[in-house]
Amino acid sequence: MTGPFVAGVGFRHGTGADEIAALIARALALVGAGSADLAGVATAEDRASEPSIHRAAARFGLRPSPVGAAALEARDGSVVTRSARIERLRAVGSVAEAAALAAAGPDSRLVLPRIASGGATCALAVPQTTKPQP
Repeated sequence: MTGPFVAGVGFRHGTGADEIAALIARALALVGAGSADLAGVATAEDRASEPSIHRAAARFGLRPSPVGAAALEARDGSVVTRSARIERLRAVGSVAEAAALAAAGPDSRLVLPRIASGGATCALAVPQTTKPQP
């Protein structure tokens, strides 16, 4: 599968950059892609300034893209993984999936639903590149 891929990341406070970067790399490997295929790293706006996500994204030559709560909620209908805890806290089933979809664009689609490590989650989305035929 070819990119460009956008990795959506959700993570707990205190999760280190090594864990986040390793999870992104694992997600890419699961779809047969490498770091050169990664176009973006997105996360919830209130987490985007945390040093660990900045350091993890920098390992791929990127900066994290903040996604606001309204944009996350707007993509909740396309989220395939549901966490009751995250729904209660964030009003979306998966921060990782919603962030990936929101950052990849309005017609994007998930290519890898949320995967998890001890303190983080990651999902991959791609922008819609083909237009439907009339």
